[in-house]
Amino acid sequence: TGAMRSLRFISAEALVSHPQVARQSLDSVAHNLYPCLFKASYLLEQAEVTRAVLGRWPLEEFRLGALLGPSADHPQDLRDRTCRACLEALVRGLADHVLQDRSRRRLRVADLTGIRDVQVQRCPCGRALGRWGRTQLLARTCCELQAEPLAAGRPVEVLADLFVTDGNFEAVVQALRPAGPAPLRVHCPSFRADSLSPSQLLHVLRLAGPGALRKLEVVHNVRLHAGHVQQLLAQVGFPRLASLTLPTKAFDAPPTCASTPDGEDPLLASIARELSKMTQLTELSVAFSTLTGKIPTLLGPLQTPLRVLDLANCALNHTDMAFLADCTHAAHLEVLDLSGHNLVSLYPSTFFRLLGQASRTLRILTLEECGIVDSHVGMLILGLSPCHRLRQLKFLGNPLSARALRRLFTALCELPELRCIEFPVPKDCYPEGASYPQDDLAMSKFDQQKYDEIAEELRAVLLRADREDIQVSTPLFGSFDPDIQETSNELGAFLLQAFKTALENFSRALKQIE
Repeated sequence: TGAMRSLRFISAEALVSHPQVARQSLDSVAHNLYPCLFKASYLLEQAEVTRAVLGRWPLEEFRLGALLGPSADHPQDLRDRTCRACLEALVRGLADHVLQDRSRRRLRVADLTGIRDVQVQRCPCGRALGRWGRTQLLARTCCELQAEPLAAGRPVEVLADLFVTDGNFEAVVQALRPAGPAPLRVHCPSFRADSLSPSQLLHVLRLAGPGALRKLEVVHNVRLHAGHVQQLLAQVGFPRLASLTLPTKAFDAPPTCASTPDGEDPLLASIARELSKMTQLTELSVAFSTLTGKIPTLLGPLQTPLRVLDLANCALNHTDMAFLADCTHAAHLEVLDLSGHNLVSLYPSTFFRLLGQASRTLRILTLEECGIVDSHVGMLILGLSPCHRLRQLKFLGNPLSARALRRLFTALCELPELRCIEFPVPKDCYPEGASYPQDDLAMSKFDQQKYDEIAEELRAVLLRADREDIQVSTPLFGSFDPDIQETSNELGAFLLQAFKTALENFSRALKQIE
C-alpha cells in the first residue's frame, strides 16, 4: 500500500515517529494536516502524539469514524482497531483540551462513534478496549473533570455508544447528570444495557437523552416483564428510535397481572401503541419471548415497515405465520431470524409465502433448530431460489445428512450474492440410531474426522460451481460477541447471584411447608 499513501500522509508518519519533535512542532502545523497526524499517530500507535494532537485540536469537529476510515491520503480502513492505548490517549487528550484556557479551545463536537469491535485486533499492541471499557473510560473522565475548577466556556458535546451494566452504572449516571458545570456533555446515539435492575435501567435511560436515541439494546440479564417494557416505552419515550432489542421473556405478564377472560392482552396492545409512535423504527429483536398468537397485535400497528426482525424461539403459531406472510413488513425484510420453529413441517405454505414476499430484499436468513430434515430439502430449495439478494444463510442444529447438504449446497451456488453459509454438524457424524442432539454439550461430541471429510465434500461442491467466494462454517458455540466477551465475569457473577436468590427462596418455601 506504500504507493497509495499521499506524500502528506508519509510526512505525517515521519513526524509522528519522533514523538518529542512532533509534540514540539504541533503549533506550527497547518490546521488541515491535523486529521492526517491523528490517523498516522493511531496507525503507528504513538499514544503520546495522539494525546497531544487531541489536546491542541484546532478544528470545531472531531469525528473518530470519519478520521479512521479510508481517505484520499491513506486508503486503509482503521475503524476496526479499538486499540486500548490509542483510545485511552484520545480521551486523555480530550480532557487536556477542555482544561486549557478558553482562547485555545476550538472543539465543539467530539464524535467517538463509528468504530467496530472485532475478534482479532490488528493494532501493534493487540489489546482492545471494548464498548463497555470505552463507556467506563469516558464516564470516569467526565467525573474527574467535574471535580476540576474550570474556566467557563461552552461544553464539548461528546457522542458515544454507551454500554452500561451494574459495574459502571454509578459513573455513567454521574457523567450524564453532572451536579455542576461540566466541560464534556455526553450524548448517546446507541445504548446497550446488561446486568441492570429494571429501576436502574429506567433511571439511566431517562438521563441518556432518550429523545435522540437511535438504537436501544436491553439484553440477557435485565429481567424485564411486559409491565416494565410498557412503562419504559410510555414513560421514557423514544421518538427517534430506529432499532430496539428486548431481553428474554420481555413480554411475559407481570406476576400480579390477572389475565382477561377473552384472551386479550391489554399490556401488549399498549406496548404496540407505543411502538407505533416510533415512526423511524425499522429493527425489532424480541427473541426468546413467548408470543404465541400475538404477532398481529404487536406488529400490526407499526407505522413503518421493518427491515430487521428477530423472532427466534417465540413459540409462533399458524396465526402468527399467516400474519407475517401477508403483512407490509414482509416485502421490506432484509434480516430475518425464525430459529426454533418447525416451519417446514408445521407451516410450509405460509413460511414459503413469506420467503417469496421477502425474496427481493432478504440478505440474512437464520433458521437454526427448525427441525429441517432431509425430506424438506426439496421444498427449501424451491423457497430459497427466488432470494437473489441473500448474502448469509444460517441453519445450525437441523438434523440433515451429508447427502441432503450436498444437494442443498448445489442449489445455493445459484444465489449470486451468497457469501456465507453456517451449516449444521451432519447427522452422519453422530452414532447410528441416536437422536440428533439439542444441547450444546451433546452437540459438540461428534466424529470430527467424518465431519472434516463431509465439510471438504461440501467445499468441493462450491469449487466445482466456481463459488470460492462463499465461506462455510459450523460455529457450534455461536458467533463472536465482543460485548459478552468483555463482560463475561460480571455476567457470571450476576447469574450466580440470581441462582443464589432462587435457592434461598426455594429453601424458604420448603421451611414454610414443613
